[in-house]
Amino acid sequence: MENTKFEAWNQPQQPEFKPENKKVVAGVLAILLGWLGVHKFILGYTTEGILLIVFSIVTCGIAGSIIGLIEGIIYLTKTDDEFYHTYQENKRGWF
Repeated sequence: MENTKFEAWNQPQQPEFKPENKKVVAGVLAILLGWLGVHKFILGYTTEGILLIVFSIVTCGIAGSIIGLIEGIIYLTKTDDEFYHTYQENKRGWF
């Protein structure tokens, strides 16, 4: 007689794909080094990172620091899923 009982513990499991979430790294770098645009480069936004460096040079670091502080706070207050979908999946470059 065959045992038809399903034994979940004995079945091969597929690992869940969990994409890399860069929320904390981008948020902290935005607050600390926002005027350099490092957080933009970490997220893959090269054009926005270069623009942030230019804004910082033109305004002696003031504009870049303010933008970095605001973006860092926004990044860190979003949930992991919101951050991933907004900034890593949909590639929203600013705020």
